[in-house]
Amino acid sequence: MGRLRGTAYRFADRCEAGRLLAVALARYASRPDAIVLALPRGGVPVGYEIALALRLPLDVFEVRKLGVPGHEELAMGAIASGGLCHVRAEVAAAFRVGPAQMRDVIDRERRELERREQVYRAGRPRADVAGRTIVLVDDGLATGATMEVALAALREQHPSAIVVAVPVAPSETCDALRTLAQDVVCLRQPAPFYGVGAWYRNFRQVGDGDVRSLLHDAASRSAGPAVIRQP
Repeated sequence: MGRLRGTAYRFADRCEAGRLLAVALARYASRPDAIVLALPRGGVPVGYEIALALRLPLDVFEVRKLGVPGHEELAMGAIASGGLCHVRAEVAAAFRVGPAQMRDVIDRERRELERREQVYRAGRPRADVAGRTIVLVDDGLATGATMEVALAALREQHPSAIVVAVPVAPSETCDALRTLAQDVVCLRQPAPFYGVGAWYRNFRQVGDGDVRSLLHDAASRSAGPAVIRQP
């Protein structure tokens, strides 16, 4: 596993990024109140490695971006597990997204969110996060809008603390999230940022089958001592 050297460092893949993050999160190892929640789909391989190394349970927390019609990569909001919906009114107004278009986007993404939750959990209930320390994981952040919605939705479930853990993000995004979470652990904050995928040598798409397999394996693991491998 490579060490982080200079601004040119790129993670080999999400698995390496998760193992590196596990080292930075070692203080949470084997804590009975802690749980890793990963944002599907790309955050799940990262979260799996963290949960495996720290001997913590793993679950998904589904958040769906609300893309601007015709410019779907641009977020005008997001929805999350539990029904929370956040709309960035200024973005919707700038692109003249009307109420009917907004409803269509929200309805489409809510259906996909519900489908994914059924597929990923295979009948397993959502984790109870009340009173627990949440390690909330993704494979990287750009604007942080999706993570902000996840944080807002999780706070409504009354965890004792939320720690955002990502391999890479812009420094300004990390600074903004520190006002919303108890801690933010980010390994790389490059400038210029370019995009999350630019900081991985292998950034292949993660499929539903990958998510199901990792969650099933995590659920079937027996408890044991944490195994934190130094990078």
